[in-house]
Amino acid sequence: MPRNPFGKPLDLSGHIELAHGAGGRAQAQLVAELFARHLDNPALARGDDGAVLAWPAPYARLVFSTDAHVVAPLEFPGGDIGRLAVNGTINDLAMMGAHPLWLTVGFVLEEGLPLAVLARIVASLADAVRQAGVAVVAGDTKVVERGKADGLYLTTAGVGGIPAGRPEVSGSFARDGDAVLVSGPIGDHGMAIMSQRAGLTFEAPIVSDCAALHSLVEAMFASGAEIHVLRDPTRGGLATTLNEIALQSQVGFLLEEAAIPIRPAVAAACEFLGLDPLYVANEGKLVAICAAKDAERLLAAMRAHPLGREAALIGRVVQDERRFVRLTTRLGGVRIADWLAGEMLPRIC
Repeated sequence: MPRNPFGKPLDLSGHIELAHGAGGRAQAQLVAELFARHLDNPALARGDDGAVLAWPAPYARLVFSTDAHVVAPLEFPGGDIGRLAVNGTINDLAMMGAHPLWLTVGFVLEEGLPLAVLARIVASLADAVRQAGVAVVAGDTKVVERGKADGLYLTTAGVGGIPAGRPEVSGSFARDGDAVLVSGPIGDHGMAIMSQRAGLTFEAPIVSDCAALHSLVEAMFASGAEIHVLRDPTRGGLATTLNEIALQSQVGFLLEEAAIPIRPAVAAACEFLGLDPLYVANEGKLVAICAAKDAERLLAAMRAHPLGREAALIGRVVQDERRFVRLTTRLGGVRIADWLAGEMLPRIC
């Protein structure tokens, strides 16, 4: 058995110290026995300052994305900041029509963070990586003084490949008459975190929808439907996402409020807290905008996938120089779902 170069194994009953980010033995041991052990792959194992990667032959174009993740609490029903970071970046790539290939991860650790908590988060992050079939090929670790990082911040970057011949999708491609679909009930992630913060319990537990959506996206493209826009409604929720697309495409939206799926427990929590579920974050749902002629075909493909079983057709794109997102209410009136003003749910993604 090879000798442990650090003398004794990392003690997970301890806490993060400033020495874990100082570049010496403590940091080397943290990286080797925690990060590298869980995320091991040939590119990462070389230990260089960057990863040398061969061009992925089947892909005509590459997509590159980056994201930062802050959430309190670090662990929540249905996930944690590690799983959230991996799935969030994978979903950003998937919304561009890309297969996720490689990720990088940067950890900003706060002095005093329990090593046991960090170990659980790294293990969860690694599990999300394996489930998605990608590799973390480079990373970095920094430690800041106590009280300066909410325990842990994560930054991720990802590279994905777009298959040759796949049509481009963009938030600027929505057209008058297009159909608007959502892959399932909205608001689960934000309310899972908010209810935990508020100490609320419900008859039906609220669990984050945190999930990697690339396999669902592949099933959607395989259907042959003419897809114009894909977007994951994270911060600001469904309403903010549609306002962003309306601005990009210079169009409006007319939605059917009754058609938008919301779980009863989420609706109850939002009502209790005075929140609008249309503005609550999601981490495992997507919005798809497609040619009207293909709406039913795309809806069927989404419902045939485990992550789209509760998909719904919720409205259509309309000409509107004001670029309003409007909803026909259950009572037959019309209201505007404007941009989110202020901060409704802090530190949720």
